[in-house]
Amino acid sequence: MSNTVENLKWRYATKKFNSSKKISNEDFETLKKAIQLTASSYGLQPYKILNIEDKEIRKKLREVSWNQPQIEDASHMIVLANITDFGDELVDDYFENVIETRNVTKEDVEDYSNTIKSTIGQLSQEQKAQWTAKQAYIVVGNLLSAAAQLRIDACPMEGFQNEEYNKILDLNSKNLNAAVVVTLGYRSEEDDTQHYEKVRKPENQLFINF
Repeated sequence: MSNTVENLKWRYATKKFNSSKKISNEDFETLKKAIQLTASSYGLQPYKILNIEDKEIRKKLREVSWNQPQIEDASHMIVLANITDFGDELVDDYFENVIETRNVTKEDVEDYSNTIKSTIGQLSQEQKAQWTAKQAYIVVGNLLSAAAQLRIDACPMEGFQNEEYNKILDLNSKNLNAAVVVTLGYRSEEDDTQHYEKVRKPENQLFINF
């Protein structure tokens, strides 16, 4: 537990990355596994994870991210894109995976599948988009923690023009929406932010016991 706390104290929203220092393939595969294993409602994972490597695309994205240098300077850039609308196919795809992975029959999962469909099927399109975006944010928390354990710096980012991202990445045609960005890499020695004391509410203001 002490290592977990120390890692979380160590991390901060990195503003300047060392552009010459790259995350190893092995470490990035670990981060991908952490993303893949993140909890989601019903286990549906209603989002896609975009790994933006192309330098020209990242340059375009920086222009619609208030020119924040992390977009280009970070070793890796992840865009979490939530599914904006869905029908029964989202649940059907999940249970096909359940059947194959757990070696069960369609009849074994039919009741639970129908329960999920009836629950989320009554949501409006706007509610569906809001719900899937919330699921994408769960990934962010897990990714930041995993990166801190590897002593990899990260910056979660909402400071970007959402619709412009969707245009540049052609997300609208894929029924996706850019919900949040995480840049990953290693802090620059010139990033003064790393020396700031971490500011959090004290426990007696944050927690309520019943």
